[in-house]
Amino acid sequence: MKTLNLFLLGMLSVCAINAQDISDALRYSQDEIQGTARFRALSGAFGALGGDMSAVSINPASSAVFNASHVSFSLSNTDVKNETQYFNGFNKINTSKFDLNQGGAAFVFAARNNSPWRKFSLSVAYEKTNNHENAWNAIGTNTNDDGQFSNSIASYFYDYANGVRLDEISLNDRFIEDAYQDIGSRFGFGHQQAFLGYQAYVLDPVTDTDDNTSYVANVATGNFAHDYAYISTGYNGKISFNFATQYQDNLYLGLNLNSHFIDYDRVTSLMEDNFNGGDIEFIDFDNSLSTTGNGFSFQLGGILKVTNEFRVGATYDSPTWYTIREETTQYINTNLAEPDVEYLPSIINIYPQYQLQTPGKLTGSLAYIFGTQGLISFDYSYKDYGNTKFKPTSDAFYADQNNIMSNIFTAASTYRIGGEYRIKQLSLRGGYRYEESPYTNGVTVGDLNGFSVGLGYNFGNVKFDLAFDQAQRSFETPLYNVGLIETASIDQTNSNVTFSLSFNL
Repeated sequence: MKTLNLFLLGMLSVCAINAQDISDALRYSQDEIQGTARFRALSGAFGALGGDMSAVSINPASSAVFNASHVSFSLSNTDVKNETQYFNGFNKINTSKFDLNQGGAAFVFAARNNSPWRKFSLSVAYEKTNNHENAWNAIGTNTNDDGQFSNSIASYFYDYANGVRLDEISLNDRFIEDAYQDIGSRFGFGHQQAFLGYQAYVLDPVTDTDDNTSYVANVATGNFAHDYAYISTGYNGKISFNFATQYQDNLYLGLNLNSHFIDYDRVTSLMEDNFNGGDIEFIDFDNSLSTTGNGFSFQLGGILKVTNEFRVGATYDSPTWYTIREETTQYINTNLAEPDVEYLPSIINIYPQYQLQTPGKLTGSLAYIFGTQGLISFDYSYKDYGNTKFKPTSDAFYADQNNIMSNIFTAASTYRIGGEYRIKQLSLRGGYRYEESPYTNGVTVGDLNGFSVGLGYNFGNVKFDLAFDQAQRSFETPLYNVGLIETASIDQTNSNVTFSLSFNL
């Protein structure tokens, strides 16, 4: 039927209505400094210690604790295990990746006079702040039959189509690619979803007239077998430009100016089968998302030596102001769909860039140094995820999303404790961390529990460190935010092995 398909490959559609939701906002609001092996071995409890490049990312005063210029870089192997329960089905998937997760240098300059400002430092550091390498598979038979086919992906298309005029989601003598593109440009994401359901014969209009706004689904109610796959790649990172100084013998102050970036790709695929006797026997529905972004934040921090042994630290992390760009592709197929639907993935939806403001954070820290024998350190952080905002807030869609986030997100506290014991040049380390759920229900994303162990060896001006850390968290993740909102229960375990090499210059 199509003679212009090759010409249309790669054509772009610009959607007038955004498809962002709160899951996007939360994804980029959460961060977890990957860090050096020493930092990770103490579970990140470094806010009052300093003297480590990853500590600079937590408290910008940390670089002034160095007695000499310092360079470090770290390699990490990350393993993510997801155990997924979906109705009567259970599945387990592991993903693993090895890469550079940290690198930086601090240059220390001592005062040459009797100034109370003993020294200052300039540093630049790269840190991976979130890992998006993830995969899980929900397989099972959805038995939540309410007589309204809400347990079928058909409900997704039905909910978007309900109330939409038929002539706004029809081909109208256009190729399917052209129609999909034009509908996205004129009406936005919701109409495109209704168009997919209608063109794949998942939906039929109640009356075959242009002004029809009511639809019926061509699936019979009953049980639906689902095979849902989720695969994501990418990471968040930041580059910090740091200035810090030491005042007299006991006070360290610092500032970080942070440049953030996002690189995130996700593919989801649902295969639905049923033997309920309706016209539609199977539906395949695929979605891909590609996200890039950049942002800015700053940090202010201080460390005070109350005594030679006891230190306190405090840090303020500003919100991060992101500008984000997204592209999507879609594919649908059914046993009744025309062969032309295979060309839909050639159309890339490019959405208008949008702004996201993530919440700020406050951190308080304590540390006790046992001379040359070791130390113990504790950090407490507070972040209110309800302050997450899409911008501009004057936009009706964003205002609605912001109102939802203020109600379902909550303030979350994080507790980190770490210790180190030295035996001559050898250091033994361990730590524990606990992070509360950002959701008011505490279930959609559960609390996080993690531990860490590690060791290091000091060769003088060269240090080698090794760490292992593991964290566990549970999720109740809906397959879709509209229609088929059944959740998959995911128990996730993140394990990391980190190697660091550092030099005093």
